Amino acid sequence: MARYTGPVCRMCRTEQKKLMLKGARCRSDKCAINKKRAAPGKDPKGRMAKRSDYAIQLREKQKLKRIYGMLEKQFSLFFERAQRMPGITGENLFLLLERRLDNVVYRLRFASSRKEARQIVLHGHVLVNGERVNIPSYLIRTGDSIEIKDASKNFALIKDALKEYGKSGVMPWLQLDPDALKGKILAFPRRSDITDLSDIKEQMIVEYYSK
Repeated sequence: MARYTGPVCRMCRTEQKKLMLKGARCRSDKCAINKKRAAPGKDPKGRMAKRSDYAIQLREKQKLKRIYGMLEKQFSLFFERAQRMPGITGENLFLLLERRLDNVVYRLRFASSRKEARQIVLHGHVLVNGERVNIPSYLIRTGDSIEIKDASKNFALIKDALKEYGKSGVMPWLQLDPDALKGKILAFPRRSDITDLSDIKEQMIVEYYSK
């Protein structure tokens, strides 16, 4: 499976936005955005000058793609699927991205980042409706139960990540039993539920792929 192996903080510096790619580090003083580090490259200020419509659309697409930890081919396939669904394409895209199993594991606070959640899924630590699923892009459905298998419930990585539940809880479309490390999908997410990504302009992404 193809994956990005380069420096992660460079992505946040490029977008000048916290993409929450390193979990706890992104919330600490070590974060490159907290340190107000400049965008990478020889002339970052020059590249921050007035941008064309295409450049703005590209940056919105890149931000969302990087937040969910996807490569271009997979992201474009998700967009094509969103286009075929009834309703507003941009909102459909968010619905599909949020329904990914690795994202749900992250949203349930079983991992401190989506990258970490992807590893947990790939290594077979997650059960969906009692069955092991190791496909990060697996799309959950309403009523599904997501849990950490018994043999993995004492992992320090998962317990450390779960501390965030006491601070922030979970999304309104999810339900979590922190003691059993088991969650349930109450409903499909709505665009208004994804408050941490409220600054993403999905219409720009629709316009980018419509060219």
